[in-house]
Amino acid sequence: MDAIKLLKEKYPELKDEKMTYAGRLDPMAEGALIVLAGNAVYEKEKYLKLGKEYEGEILFGFETDTYDVLGMPKSVRQPTSISRTVLDGIIKKLEGETSLPLPPYSSYKIKGKPLFQWAREGKLSKIEIPIRKTKINSAKLLGIAEISDKNLMETIKQKISLIKGDFRQEEILSQWQKMLPQNSDRLGTVTFENKEEFQIAKIKINCSSGTYIRSIAHHLGKELKTGAILLSLKRTKVGNFDIKDSEKLKVIKIAFY
Repeated sequence: MDAIKLLKEKYPELKDEKMTYAGRLDPMAEGALIVLAGNAVYEKEKYLKLGKEYEGEILFGFETDTYDVLGMPKSVRQPTSISRTVLDGIIKKLEGETSLPLPPYSSYKIKGKPLFQWAREGKLSKIEIPIRKTKINSAKLLGIAEISDKNLMETIKQKISLIKGDFRQEEILSQWQKMLPQNSDRLGTVTFENKEEFQIAKIKINCSSGTYIRSIAHHLGKELKTGAILLSLKRTKVGNFDIKDSEKLKVIKIAFY
């Protein structure tokens, strides 16, 4: 809705047009977003079914209840050096038909109520979190890097400050600060022997609509027994609509008629 508001402000000819968007992005994510205007709004379902391409950063050594950095940290594990060969093999196994549980904090509805509402009310034990079948057309490990606890804390602060609304941000930030005290090698109750850096893997995923990259991050953490969460996410393509085109607003030209 913010994107639609900005477009209406920038392009006066869109001010009185019907407009909608096709395919949400997680609060933390950025990237290509299809906005439909005029009669194109009646073809929304067609655009919702388009495949997606993402580039994401996965942080190892942590788990949260949202599967990303905006959630409540609930586990810290001893970081170990992750083998690129091993990680690449696990990522490649995702290709093809795959089934992963939906993140507890997501908009999928059960009994008319979104999963995130069940989670907020502490009633997840009363339902069964669905397993979603999706197709991963390609999965690639782009690289592995390291981030210090100090830089990680600054990254988390920045991401939390950019999100609007009430999502427990004060409590979440407080917990991260307890776990990542700057200039210290102690995180919560776990001491990392002189190791102040954590590993981050950058991946590229081309997948069918409805795939949660957060679920993929969580899956990798389980497979490696280290815990893992999504640190950043960029949607680079929706169908044939590339992020490079969106920067030139070609998406608007195609969808507006």
